[in-house]
Amino acid sequence: MAREKTLRRIITFRTTTDAIAFERYCLENNIPGRLIPVPGEISAGCGMCWMVPLDDAGEADRLASEKILRTEGIFWIVI
Repeated sequence: MAREKTLRRIITFRTTTDAIAFERYCLENNIPGRLIPVPGEISAGCGMCWMVPLDDAGEADRLASEKILRTEGIFWIVI
């Protein structure tokens, strides 16, 4: 049975190093999400992105928008 598609927050990165640093920070600070390959609808530098469920997007958005960690783009996508 296929998983139901839902709205997710996607944060992309220019480099794999930036993606791993973002993942490490999120895991250490209990910020929900996980690294996944960038969906085909989005173009991003390193090919990895942080995916966050809709209900948990706030803290990850704050990290990306306040430039606490280096990111490339922030998107909403149904996957």
